Amino acid sequence: MVDTKIAVLGSGANGASIGADLTRAGLDVTLIEQWPEHVEAMRTRGVEVRMPHCTELTPVRAFNLCDVATFRDKFDVVLILMKAYDTRWASELVKPVLADDGIVVGIQNGLTIDPMADVLGAHRTLGSVIEIASNMFEPGIVNRDTPREQSWFAVGGIEERAHARATDIATILAHAGRVEVSDDIRSSKWMKLVANSTELVTSAVLNMTVMEAVQVPGMHALMIEAGNEAVRTALQLGHTLRPIIGMTEADLTEPDRFAAALLDVVHDVYSIPGQKTTVLQDWLKGRRSEVHEINGHVVREQLRLGGTAPVNSAVVDIAEAVEQGTLTAGPDVAPMLIERAGLSIVK
Repeated sequence: MVDTKIAVLGSGANGASIGADLTRAGLDVTLIEQWPEHVEAMRTRGVEVRMPHCTELTPVRAFNLCDVATFRDKFDVVLILMKAYDTRWASELVKPVLADDGIVVGIQNGLTIDPMADVLGAHRTLGSVIEIASNMFEPGIVNRDTPREQSWFAVGGIEERAHARATDIATILAHAGRVEVSDDIRSSKWMKLVANSTELVTSAVLNMTVMEAVQVPGMHALMIEAGNEAVRTALQLGHTLRPIIGMTEADLTEPDRFAAALLDVVHDVYSIPGQKTTVLQDWLKGRRSEVHEINGHVVREQLRLGGTAPVNSAVVDIAEAVEQGTLTAGPDVAPMLIERAGLSIVK
């Protein structure tokens, strides 16, 4: 694996942290990023990763997106950590610099494996579920709340030749966290979508952390129902419940309890006071979120099935208003969201 040429496309908080982990393990890693100041900071100082019990500074090889057109060597492995809405063009970007027998891994939120396969071929595509809590507001500096021993990945393919490579990719990612190989990566990705539908946008529209949002009257029930809608959609589509991020088979026995059990794991294991979700981080930076790839995906799939997802629809509507500037995220949004979702506040 030492001779394997690896690219990390999307070297923001998680990408830079993973890239630093792989570099520290002696692997041949190239970081590619679209934030020029961050690239310059990584070139000058390296990547500084601040974890709960230590800080690591790692020299890395970093490039801007525009530099990809100058690359002459090809990569054996590309890890994509771009936003879900950037997946298709990111796949096109790396296609010319991917080795003929190379593999691309979508380490992202959302159901991104099929758009990747459309561009690159299913035989060169792996999906991944990631659970790492981190943020970046200063170039070159990652605040990583979940250290390597607590970070978690699942990898798998939708085509036999690609899936045969999952063990090799797991060996690479093991330098950044615990890794499992999923024999049904679409279902595993749907389980992460359940978690994301439950907590990411629902807390961000209140301008709160997940730990704060669940304490707001009516919000815990709304968050759980958003996840329940995602569970029901996944099952209607033929997917199966899968244990992720430390869940057990016992958590799969009651589908109506799965979203609540998953939220408990996220809350109890992966959340700390003050930790902002990726959606809230995006809004604080003035960027659009992945709401259409998360809650919006549930809504679109239910529409295709002939059904509805009223809670997720309400979440999408409120998030769109926040992004358009017609609504300000904050605690006062909670009653509006709950009413629009057709629920009631139980005090």
